[in-house]
Amino acid sequence: MTTVTFLRDARGLCGIRVSGHAGYAPAGEDIVCAAASVLITTCANALESVAGIRPKVSQSEKPVMIQVALPGGLSPADEHDARVILRTAEQGFLDIAAQYPSYLQII
Repeated sequence: MTTVTFLRDARGLCGIRVSGHAGYAPAGEDIVCAAASVLITTCANALESVAGIRPKVSQSEKPVMIQVALPGGLSPADEHDARVILRTAEQGFLDIAAQYPSYLQII
């Protein structure tokens, strides 16, 4: 199962961690893993290319994990834009979890 953890601070969503394999289908054919990978990668890329913010990205192959988090010291405008991007990705993960609850868990 893929686990998605929403990281929060006093001002709201500040990061997303995705870990594990969904197990929906064999590797390379798993649409749930593909959807989760696209969402977290798009989130990181949008923070940088759309909002102009370099996110803190951590990843590992064993165990499989990628985390995208906001850096400190953002201006109010940059923080707003970054949190909108994170909330958009959050909604995407919630939608996947609703469609495939046996394969993607939200924490």
